[in-house]
Amino acid sequence: MLAVLLFAWEWASRGENQSYLLPGPVSVVEALIDCYFTRGILWEHLWTTFVQTAAGFAFGCMAAIVIGSLVAEFPLIDRMVYPYVVALQSMPKVALAPLLIVWFGFGIMSKIVLVALICFFPMFVNVVSGLRGVSPELLDLYRAFSASRWRTYVEIKIPTALPSFFAGLQIAVVFALLGSVVGEFIASQKGLGSVIQAASVSFDLPIVFACIISLSCLGAVMTTTVRRLQRKIVFWQANNAKDAR
Repeated sequence: MLAVLLFAWEWASRGENQSYLLPGPVSVVEALIDCYFTRGILWEHLWTTFVQTAAGFAFGCMAAIVIGSLVAEFPLIDRMVYPYVVALQSMPKVALAPLLIVWFGFGIMSKIVLVALICFFPMFVNVVSGLRGVSPELLDLYRAFSASRWRTYVEIKIPTALPSFFAGLQIAVVFALLGSVVGEFIASQKGLGSVIQAASVSFDLPIVFACIISLSCLGAVMTTTVRRLQRKIVFWQANNAKDAR
């Protein structure tokens, strides 16, 4: 399938004007080699995009876990916080980007905050639903033995909610990379998003495709890392899937 797609791409790029509008795979590979190994101009931008994506992802998910745990554990906090979280999610985060740039500047911090806001809600929803999906029989058993709220949370609720946690992490990884690139589009001098914007203005499309492929590889690496952590930590889920086969 990959060979067919590459052949179709190369065929579509042939022609008097097509190569200008759609560079072929050979041109894109040459641009990748030139930008990474000959001139090395994209390593710094790739690192900047990775740092702000990973930092925003970590902050957003940690905040979602803390607030989601409080919402799931305490009904009063649920009534106080949940409506405002839903209202925040209804706002388009891209519209907040210029405001974040005014508050946090043109540097990396504004992109980290934007990524954290984008990652927060999908992780928050999965945390709340996972913690509330605990078996009532297990909760009654722990209450019968006078277990503390903290022990019930650590020994029962967290292990039960871990599959939902990691489902939220996988969704948040994709949104994190999206938020990072959008922030770079709006105002940035470093990052793959800024390179894409500058190259598109000068119609240097091989560089644009090289950056897009770099972003795809970065997203694939981060998603694969989350999935491997899930297989290691939620090992009983993988064992159940093997038994089902």
